Amino acid sequence: MEKLSIKQIKDLMVKECNDELLTAIKNDARKGVQSIYKSYQREMKERQRVANLYTFENECRANGYKLIAGVDEVGRGPLAGPVVVASVILPENFFIEKINDSKKLSEATREKIYDIIRENAIAVNRAIIDEKTIDRVNIYQAAMNGMYEAIYGLNPKPDAVLIDAMPLESLDIYHQSIIKGDAKSASIAAASIVAKVERDRMMNEFDKIYPQYGFAKNKGYGTSEHLEALRKYGPCEIHRKSFEPIKSMVMQK
Repeated sequence: MEKLSIKQIKDLMVKECNDELLTAIKNDARKGVQSIYKSYQREMKERQRVANLYTFENECRANGYKLIAGVDEVGRGPLAGPVVVASVILPENFFIEKINDSKKLSEATREKIYDIIRENAIAVNRAIIDEKTIDRVNIYQAAMNGMYEAIYGLNPKPDAVLIDAMPLESLDIYHQSIIKGDAKSASIAAASIVAKVERDRMMNEFDKIYPQYGFAKNKGYGTSEHLEALRKYGPCEIHRKSFEPIKSMVMQK
């Protein structure tokens, strides 16, 4: 092994990685070789982590379901903007490095994974529930309606659906509601990333129309700067009039 260059070892790892080669690399004292070995260990650890995120999907497949959708929503908490719900059907055990709950990822990582999902998913759909609908039916019902819309709009239709937390009692497709599902299921995590990226992009566009509220930065959430802008300028068109403190502001007018 000592006779091989670092590049030759890297090439071997790609072509024919086996236990004998790994043992030889592990015992090679050269720093460059040890770096290759540690990199391999990190990759295997990540692949195992992602494989574990397919536990619920593989249980569904063991029961005869083939097209399994993950569903999640983003935007229930903000004072402004829509709720966005996404549904995603991934290929079986499809490896996406760093896939996780969208809240645990940097913006750059979300954007990268979003592109991978859009390019490789069997199906992706999204539903946008605007602030007027949220005010009319309440935020919980709005998110639920968005989930039904996102699921039924998938093409091809799913055989089974994995949902982040929310029970969908009227859904006529086999489904499971999983608490903190965006950290436990690859399909739900993918849906959370699609919903987050698309909602963030929408809020960035709203920031151009209503720059005084800082929507590009706060995404509609009630940060101190956002609340200060509300006190100074009052609510705009996309603020949720049923949410406090906006509701009280509107009533005082």
